[in-house]
Amino acid sequence: MNTQKFAKIQDILTEMVETGAAAGGSCLIYKDDEEKCYYEAGYADRENKVPVKRDTIFRLYSMTKPMTAVAAMLLVQDGKLDLVEPLSTYLPFFKNPMVAENGTLRPAAREVQIRDLLNMTSGYTYDGASNETEVQTTKLLDEIKARMDGENPLSTQEIAKRLSAIPLSFDPGTEFRYGLSADILAAVIEAVSGKRFSEFLRERIWEPLGMNDTGFFVPEEKQDRLAKTYSMEKDGLQLYTVNHLGISVDMKRDPAYEAGGAGLTTTIDDWLRFCRMLLNGGALEGVRILTEPMVHFLTHTTITEEQRQGMKGWDTLAGYTYGNLMRNLVEPEYAATLGSRGEYGWDGWLGPYMSVAPEKNLIILVMEQLTGAGTSTHTRRIRNVVYSEI
Repeated sequence: MNTQKFAKIQDILTEMVETGAAAGGSCLIYKDDEEKCYYEAGYADRENKVPVKRDTIFRLYSMTKPMTAVAAMLLVQDGKLDLVEPLSTYLPFFKNPMVAENGTLRPAAREVQIRDLLNMTSGYTYDGASNETEVQTTKLLDEIKARMDGENPLSTQEIAKRLSAIPLSFDPGTEFRYGLSADILAAVIEAVSGKRFSEFLRERIWEPLGMNDTGFFVPEEKQDRLAKTYSMEKDGLQLYTVNHLGISVDMKRDPAYEAGGAGLTTTIDDWLRFCRMLLNGGALEGVRILTEPMVHFLTHTTITEEQRQGMKGWDTLAGYTYGNLMRNLVEPEYAATLGSRGEYGWDGWLGPYMSVAPEKNLIILVMEQLTGAGTSTHTRRIRNVVYSEI
């Protein structure tokens, strides 16, 4: 590998900032058991000219989901969680789900199973207006947002109970639909473990791996390291100050709602440790989190071909399937970037991105904080640079 050619990554990040496509960002490439490069550009706080640094803290939004999947696998590994068991076994208020169809409600063909939460085949959605599920979910998310900074915020368990009263958009297991499944799974993990979601993650994953800057909020002594959030408006990049999806934009308070699908903050080095654990088959530096068979199950289990039809609108995921809250590249010949069969990971609404490629012994991490970014064009260009050089 010619690591000098990775300097193109710095050019991409610099261009991203200079053209106003983002305030700032960073990228880390890890291959063959060593860091190959780290680059950064721009600002974590553009208004106060605070640069992106190695220890900058980023909001993960949906890149929280792989962490939630690992937490679920820990309980499977412990023999405490059965993925085919009905959701109502662990959260009884999910018993007898209904499906909204043609303006009426009918009983679901079967109950939601735990694996439906991991595969986004539960019938629960995010907000929107295209069906009754989305409309009612929008109302719930608005209430979460309205109450989150008051004296009576909704908790992870309370939100799960409120979701159980919302009709499903389809029969469980029949389709793929991205939504709040991972947030319900966090409530399941609490019920099975008898601990708050954050407490379980801290004891079983963060502390053993030395992920000291990862959590559901950023304490006062670390607030100066938290990146600001930006949005692209008609007149260019603007500071974004909305509590999106019930997640506090300033991350100052320990939240009642620990969102398994969107709530975490971390640094690029903390998340590298998480990814290295997965790449190493479940262990890092003598500390084992998951067994190798469990990591194989986590990273190889996918939705069916029929369920995969629900991904057709996601052009950037051509060639990928989905399972256990992550994408998995199964057909590189259809992908929009260079890649490696079997590579897995996810991204987030603000642009953080992770890719773990076992066949190449490779990890790609990108961090930025731009609304709606997901896997941005800059991240795809970085992928192409990396895969061109390995």
